[in-house]
Amino acid sequence: MTVRSLRALVCTLLLAASALAHAAMSGMPAPVAIAPGVYAFIGDSDAVAPANHGIVANNGFIVGQDGVTVVDTGSSYRYGRAMIEAIRKVTPLPVKLVIITHQAPEFVFGAAAFRDDDVPILAHARAAQLIRERCSICLANLRKTLGEDEMAGSRVTVPDQTVNGTTEIDSGGRKLQLLHFGPASTPGDLAVLDTQTGVLFAGGLVSNGRIPELRNEQISGWLAALENLRGLDLKTVIPGFGAPLHGSDDIMQTGVYLRALEAAVKRAYASGIGLTEAMHTVQVPAFKHDKLYAIAQPQNVQRIWLQLEKQ
Repeated sequence: MTVRSLRALVCTLLLAASALAHAAMSGMPAPVAIAPGVYAFIGDSDAVAPANHGIVANNGFIVGQDGVTVVDTGSSYRYGRAMIEAIRKVTPLPVKLVIITHQAPEFVFGAAAFRDDDVPILAHARAAQLIRERCSICLANLRKTLGEDEMAGSRVTVPDQTVNGTTEIDSGGRKLQLLHFGPASTPGDLAVLDTQTGVLFAGGLVSNGRIPELRNEQISGWLAALENLRGLDLKTVIPGFGAPLHGSDDIMQTGVYLRALEAAVKRAYASGIGLTEAMHTVQVPAFKHDKLYAIAQPQNVQRIWLQLEKQ
């Protein structure tokens, strides 16, 4: 082993030890057993902030006969290391694969911890492209919000395996369907279905009790993707944010919000009021009590408004 590689190993081990100590203090969620062999870490669904250490999104893992598949990795290297240790407490089986459902920052930056353990990382090709092109900006923003200590060791980790559409794989002795319905909440959304239990990790396609933040969406495609998911025989849905949902129908609340938002913005735009006024006045009252409403609603209005101006 060279001096350089030895130093890198020592650095990684120190970061891992720091991550474990930090996780014990920071309220790292315990894995929740959703179905036989399927576990989820449930974030607090709020905006990323120092108080929640960036642990806001949901992610999880699936234990097969000879290995583990991880779905999404949280917002930091430390969270990724803590995930690895939590998985080891559930099963001695090795992590065989990480699947990234989309490129939102709350889901991707723990991937570096798995890369350091030589675990393959898979995403849709468009998601991988966006991680490569844009996630350095997201990482800088997280460093500003959470601080250098919280984000220590975090780096942009581009998936080394990609798919271009719906694909069935065998990972760790478990059959998984990687579902892609075209551009939706992002250009490269994947939902991960464990065919044995009917549990779906919905990624960016579904939120529960938290309005979605429009970033790289195509609303018509998003609504179509939700309809496709509703047509599946799903037992439990793990949304990107919020508590697990049982069955397929509840996932449509995300679609209800998107339809109401788009219709309200179009009405305001047609009435001739200005963008600033629209951002303050266009509301979707049924969702006012959802998390992130005060922050994301004006931004969502602005995004749709600017799209209308380009038409």
